[in-house]
Amino acid sequence: MTATTLSRPRHDRVLGGVCAGIAARFGLTPWTVRGLFLLSCLLPGPQFLVYLALWVLLPQEP
Repeated sequence: MTATTLSRPRHDRVLGGVCAGIAARFGLTPWTVRGLFLLSCLLPGPQFLVYLALWVLLPQEP
């Protein structure tokens, strides 16, 4: 299994592609990462700010 670089894919996106990019990088399904993100939103913390920062900072897949 080859590791892919962390980037936002052009396919399988729902909003910005951040969860799909993380899922591809770590070999998970995008819906698993999206579910974990939604569950993390129940906890206090800057989840939305981190998501927005990753949306801006992660390069788009070529």
